[in-house]
Amino acid sequence: MNIIIFGPPGAGKGTQAKNLVKKLNSFQVSTGDMLREEIKKDSEIGKKIINNMNNGKFVEDEIVNKLLEKTIFDEKKMNKLIFDGYPRTINQAKNLESLLIKSNQKIDFIFFLNVNKEAIIKRIEKRKILEKKIR
Repeated sequence: MNIIIFGPPGAGKGTQAKNLVKKLNSFQVSTGDMLREEIKKDSEIGKKIINNMNNGKFVEDEIVNKLLEKTIFDEKKMNKLIFDGYPRTINQAKNLESLLIKSNQKIDFIFFLNVNKEAIIKRIEKRKILEKKIR
């Protein structure tokens, strides 16, 4: 079963994805985690990611799509994917659809986390406080 979780920043997409991963014995697909992993590896893609970030740009869809392809075609992860906030653009949605068709997979459920603005602001402020304490 493949699932997409949408929602604004701070809505709890990552938290809910982690819960579903445990319950369904699935794999979380977080593009942010994938990008950070490439940066840690100091790969060619990681260097492009850093370059974009240093120039204040979003990471190109082409890079995100290339990383995603590895995950979607990983046989042990097939039909066990929980997409955490992906896709974010029409181009990414079209790419995801194409990759899923090529790999003979589909999206079974899409969840949108509807959280009121005040709750999101509190969560994000709490995160910032915790990040400062960690540093």
